[in-house]
This record gives sequence, C-alpha cells and structure tokens, in this order.
Amino acid sequence: MISNPILRGFHPDPSIVRVGDDYYIATSTFEWFPGVLIHHSKDLVHWRPLTTVLNRASQLNMEGNVDSGGVWAPCLSYSDGIFYLVYSDVKSRMGAFKDTPNYLVTAADIMGPWSEPVYLNSSGFDPSLFHDDDGRKWLVNMLWDHRKGTNSFAGTVLQEYSAAEQRLIGPKKNIFRGTELRLTEGPHLYKRNGYYYLLTAEGGTQYEHAVTMARAASLEGPYEVDPKNPILTSAGRPELLLQKAGHASLVETQTGEWYMVHLVGRPARERFCTLGRETAIQRCYWTEDDWLAVEGEGSPLEQVQPPQLPAYPFPVQPETDHFNTDVLGLQWCTLRVPAEEKWLSLTERPGYLRLRGRESMSSTHRQSLVARRQQSMYCEAETELEFAPEHFQQMAGLIVYYDTRDYIYLRVTHHEELGTVLGIIQSINGVYNELLEQDIPIGSGPLGLKLKINRDQASFMYKEQGKQWQPVGPSLDMVHLSDECSDYIRFTGTFIGICAQDLSGEMKHADFDYFRYSELD
Repeated sequence: MISNPILRGFHPDPSIVRVGDDYYIATSTFEWFPGVLIHHSKDLVHWRPLTTVLNRASQLNMEGNVDSGGVWAPCLSYSDGIFYLVYSDVKSRMGAFKDTPNYLVTAADIMGPWSEPVYLNSSGFDPSLFHDDDGRKWLVNMLWDHRKGTNSFAGTVLQEYSAAEQRLIGPKKNIFRGTELRLTEGPHLYKRNGYYYLLTAEGGTQYEHAVTMARAASLEGPYEVDPKNPILTSAGRPELLLQKAGHASLVETQTGEWYMVHLVGRPARERFCTLGRETAIQRCYWTEDDWLAVEGEGSPLEQVQPPQLPAYPFPVQPETDHFNTDVLGLQWCTLRVPAEEKWLSLTERPGYLRLRGRESMSSTHRQSLVARRQQSMYCEAETELEFAPEHFQQMAGLIVYYDTRDYIYLRVTHHEELGTVLGIIQSINGVYNELLEQDIPIGSGPLGLKLKINRDQASFMYKEQGKQWQPVGPSLDMVHLSDECSDYIRFTGTFIGICAQDLSGEMKHADFDYFRYSELD
C-alpha cells in the first residue's frame, strides 16, 4: 500500500508528471533556496529527493522577498523531449495587491542544467502550462483583482505561449470564474476523450480546501462543473488525519491507472500544522459519463492501493551529515539567497560547516542560516558547535525556524561579565523574548546542542566537552511555528537548522562539526 503523506513535512502544491517509467513531483519552496525541489519515484510508493531547479540567483533572486513569498505553485510538464517548469516569484502578498511575476525555465534533462527564466506575466499566481495534442502550448493562471468590492480570485486566464518567440501571444480569456466555494486557484488543464478538463483548487488552502473539476468540449469553454463537486476535500471531516486536502495534479501510469497528488496538513494539536502542508496521493477512476472520481468517496485516504508496477525502493538516507563533501546535500536549504563561499564554506575547515555571521533572524535579505525540513512530529536534532564570540551581537547555534516572526533559538553569545554564555531566544508573532533568567556560562571548546520535538513541544539540551547532556530551559509550546498561528495567512512549515549572526558586520565565523536529524516514530 501507499502510505500518506508520501512527501512529509513542508512539500506543498505538488505538480506531477510521468516521463516513461519515471515519475517526478515538483513542490513549492517559497522563500527557501534553492527553488523548487523535485522528488522522483518509479512506483508511486517510494520517493526520493532528486534535484532542485532554481539554483542560481539569475533564475531566482529572492533577496528582500516577504515571508511566505518567493516560489509559489510550480508546474512541471514534459513535451517533445523538453521539461518545462513555470512558477511565480511572489514579491508582495499582504493587503490589496499581490506582485506575482511568473516565469518559465526549461531543460532537456530533469537533472538540468535548467535555462535562464523567460518572463511570462504578472496578472496572478499559480501558472500552469498545457501542451495540446496539436502542438500548441497554453498558459493558465489565476487572475488577481485588487479592487474594492470584487472577488479577488477573479478567475482562470488562458493565453497561448509561443516556444519559438519565448513569450505569450494572442488574446487572453477568462475561461473559468470558479464555483460557490470561491478562492479559485491552482489551475491545471488535461485532455481526454474529446474533453478539456480544468482542475482547480478552491476554498482557500486551509480547512475548507477542496479540489474542483470542470470540463468543456472547447479549450476556451464554456466549462461545466462536475455535478458531484468537489471531487476531493477534508472540509467538515475533523476526524480525518489528512486535513486541508486540495491543490491537486493528475498523472496516468504506463498501465493506464490514474492518480492524483494533492496537499494536506496534519495537525500537531487542535488546528496547528507545525510540519506545514505536505503531499499525499489518491487513486482515481473515470466514470461512465467521463468524470473523474477519487477513491474514498471524495475524502483523502491514509492508505492507498498502489499501481500495478514493480516495487522500487531507494536507499535510506543517513541521519548524520558529517559535512565532509564540498557541497550541501539536497536536504539543506538557505533563506532567500544561494549558499556562497563568502558566508558558508565546507572547505575552509574540512569536515566542518563554517558559517560567517551576518544579519539577524528578522532579516529578509542576508541571513546565514542553513536548515532542513522537520518531517516527523517526533524527532531529534543534534550538532556540535565551535564558536568564540567576542561581543553580544555575535551569536550562533541550533534553531527551530518558521519565518522571521516565529522561531526558537538555542544560541551561544558573549556577555560582558559572564563571558561565553548559552541561552534560548523565542519569537512569537514578532515578539522577542529571552527565556532563561540568566544565560548559562560555558567554557571554551566544542559544545553539543540538542533539540527534541514531541509533537507540539520542543526541548533543548547541551553538553560541554567531557560532560553529560544537560537540559536547557523548560519544554516549550511550539505551535506558533505553524501556518495557523499568525495574524495574516502564511504558507511554509517548520525547519530545523544551524545559523550564525554578527550584527556588528564583522562576520565572526562559527564551525559546526556535524548535524544529526533522527525521527523517533
């Protein structure tokens, strides 16, 4: 059986494509760099992270992007020996306006190299490219209407794309304005048995999320909505493990079976999904009257019947990264900007990751932070730090990070009277706090730092050289590290990582010997 979610932790807005016997899923990465992570499978059961697409600042310049901006809803497709990926790079999103330039990159091989981006439009977000069987290509995206008194999610706009001219051509047409579920977004087009099918997300990407299907005999419509719509949702089913089901994409196997990938959320407590939005899969079938139905009567299943394909498991990834390679592994991400030698090095001190401190955790520009997704509600992370701060503006340590407003940070810094000290910083909705009555003086030499997450609780420990592990501070409620715990909607998930700050601008370095991430469930 297939166990959901198939991509655990922050992996939202999946777009799936099959090329021969290989399946690829692209997911949103928002402000995390590199942009767009690709997962690979041969059986739809076992998945591995394979590569990233947007690896250069020339492809994706997010310095200064807002929290939960950056890469929204990439669409991965394949035609005539070429991979196509379209994506939004969201620059602003709060208030009436959304600045959402949309781009296209291509590659002859899924491993790249991927091209420089071709600008498409900025009329809305969630672009998707459809390759018709007559050779023409069409872009659809949701249309954003900023005006007072209107439906901001104003429909799905269709326009032709010319591969020869590398630009959109011809008239634009709003082909689908949505249903009473509203908040229509995430469009994808398919063609089968003489019908064009338009798959959209509706209801908003929270607990009313849903998958809507409409079809038409002509590409430009008119589109009729499936009479059983929505075809997939978790709305009104609080007992389900998989909540927020929506934003889907379809694939047909080489054996003629159909599957739908879609995002979900799993609450750690109440309605708080600290892992972020994840990717799940459902088995589908076509009815006699040519509508798509999802097994499970329209609710997401935890266990799904796999396709008739040979099992193809991948090797288990090691828990510990000893930083003994010249480049970061696929599990690692940086914030907004690429990992560059001027602030991150795996070669200056072989076997260590060296970070040079830069801006604060509040910065949307140049943070020296390297992190990986939290993918289990029960996990541990551990590292060993060598750091000799000389000023209170110099910090380094182990961080649990959602965005610039919400994080928990076990950090080493300098105190004028106590010398090198260890303490905990927590930011909740932008409100800064130092949790210990007095930071703990520590000696020189390597310092072990450990985090343990037990569903909605986080606790820290430390170990000086030659001593035992000691707890630091109380167990901390961490549900503020979630989409739901905010005064404005946001879209990422919890990351665990290491970082360094030097607010003086001197770029004091910190060395990390290893990083271990272990799942306990």
